[in-house]
Amino acid sequence: MENAVSDRNNEVTLLNNLKNGDNSDVNTTSLKVAAKVKKARSFMELSVSTSHSVKSLGRNDRRVLVIYTGGTIGMVKNKEGVLIPQKGAFENLIRGYPQLHDNVYWRHRLSDADFETSFLVLPEAKEIDLRICYKIIEYETLLDSSNMTEVEWIRIAEDIMKYYGEYDGFVVLHGTDTLSYTASALSFMFENIGKCIVLTGSQIPIFEPRSDGADNFVSSLLIAGGLNIPEVTVFFSSKLFRGNRTRKVSVNNLYAFDSPNCVPLVEVGIDFEVNKKAIFKPSTIEKCHLHAKMSKNVGLLRIFPSISSSVIRAFCQPPIEGVVLESYGSGNIPSNRDVLEEIVAAVKRGVIVVNITQCNRGAVASPIYESGRLLSECGVVSGFDMTPEAALTKLSYVLSKTELSYQEKVEMMMTNIRGELTNTSSISIEDNTLIDALASSLNIQSPKVLIEITEKVFSALLLYAIEHDDARAVKKMLDMGADVNAQNSEGRTVLHEAIIKGNLSIIEYLLKNGANVHLKTRCGVSPLLTAIQHDNHAAIQLLLQCGAQLGHTPVRELVSLAARSGLAPRLRTLRLAGVDLDTRDELGHTALHEAVLCNHPDTVRYLLDNGANKDIRDVLGFTPLDCAEKLNSKVIISMLK
Repeated sequence: MENAVSDRNNEVTLLNNLKNGDNSDVNTTSLKVAAKVKKARSFMELSVSTSHSVKSLGRNDRRVLVIYTGGTIGMVKNKEGVLIPQKGAFENLIRGYPQLHDNVYWRHRLSDADFETSFLVLPEAKEIDLRICYKIIEYETLLDSSNMTEVEWIRIAEDIMKYYGEYDGFVVLHGTDTLSYTASALSFMFENIGKCIVLTGSQIPIFEPRSDGADNFVSSLLIAGGLNIPEVTVFFSSKLFRGNRTRKVSVNNLYAFDSPNCVPLVEVGIDFEVNKKAIFKPSTIEKCHLHAKMSKNVGLLRIFPSISSSVIRAFCQPPIEGVVLESYGSGNIPSNRDVLEEIVAAVKRGVIVVNITQCNRGAVASPIYESGRLLSECGVVSGFDMTPEAALTKLSYVLSKTELSYQEKVEMMMTNIRGELTNTSSISIEDNTLIDALASSLNIQSPKVLIEITEKVFSALLLYAIEHDDARAVKKMLDMGADVNAQNSEGRTVLHEAIIKGNLSIIEYLLKNGANVHLKTRCGVSPLLTAIQHDNHAAIQLLLQCGAQLGHTPVRELVSLAARSGLAPRLRTLRLAGVDLDTRDELGHTALHEAVLCNHPDTVRYLLDNGANKDIRDVLGFTPLDCAEKLNSKVIISMLK
């Protein structure tokens, strides 16, 4: 750090001398600048190729945005002893809890120019070898979740999307009553999501002596920032569920949520047990998009023994466009009354009716009873095993897609688009030949040990196939259940390795089979940064199509290093990756300033040809032309004039 400051001081001295008309130190300082370039390059190579200095470089930090909307978790007692939301209290109180904020590490990080003082930092967790730095955004009006509507869903979604490129994950603190509705809605609104969003809350406020809030909050932060789960999820009582599969099942118990028809994605005990095969992975090369619109014209109608046709007729009147019908058992309704006629009439008017079961577990199956068969024949859509919350919010989402025809909307309701339902088309069949052979030959009895060994074997074989450009073997390993996002001891994934190897067809295949473009190595290197380091332009374009972003990567260092080194091709690569080449460092220098000071005419020409702003002044008021004139660089002066 001291050497870096010394180098900057030398540069400031040079600029001051130039400003005063003193050129005597130009040659000497030019050598120092050259040495600085060499040191900067060594620094960048170190941060990329080793993990020994991760902590000193701060590359193993992950950043999480916390959106505090209200709910029990942040409430405090007033003078009367009644729990109420208190504006501005949550973050201030959090900073005083050592299990929620490491003040020593926070003070240490204040010396980092890229570290914002508004961040809080979790203490080290042995389960995840990363430091989670998080920032809290508290809503102006803290809401009881009973007051949540589609307006609040859209606001939360837009706030997350606003900061999507800047954070590694997101936590939404929410009241428990309608948490499952919000989680389900967000899961549909975020199309092709590549990062983890965790909704959580508590039954007892976090600041009470006996509370479930602290564990729910800490675990949510660790999962959002440290695990690769690109879904909208709910964490409660040691389990992470897919958001659109959850239901609130208890008013009083701390185990307030369950996922009746889908296994937990993570179970938290002494360790984090991740069910990787249950994670819903993207299968298209598209970036994350927010569909910030939901239809209000939907409703839930529960069938009961004495329900009349007039109730159904009234319920299905305009402006209702979609109805979730909660039927008996495997999808049955009374068939001996005129109830069915009203449902048929509604379908004929263009109302989408989705049939789900009232039972917590199980699904609307192929009709085996007459009433179920009649519903199916009259155009009622099977909701399979969707929860009421998922069915309602999915219907709201689908109906807001005005570009789709009625039939396309019906087909989307029957399609598993976010892991919200289980049907035969959503169940993958894996080849277990190798797993069975490993278990038999090594005499492995423990399922947990077998999973650990097969993951390592599959990862090694998948890496071997990539190193030898064997696309057929890559496909075979993924078909057999290899984890496309497995990371080695340094945090590199097979996507990182494929980019280094440069085989575009394999990169594309990995992306279409769930490879996550946001996963970083322990040194903080994303697949996009890897592609930049290898000037792999085709890979960069593919990654950008999938929504890859540099986020809080220190792009100023990358631009400055390339400009000082005269690496015009690297600047071209950075520009292709979406980096603004006019970004300024702490001295106000752009890439053009740096190229002029280090006397790289070819780099100056490239920057000028690609729109670099030559009128930007540094902290001493110098434009690039001023620097060139002081250095008497005639070739560069002519370019800038």
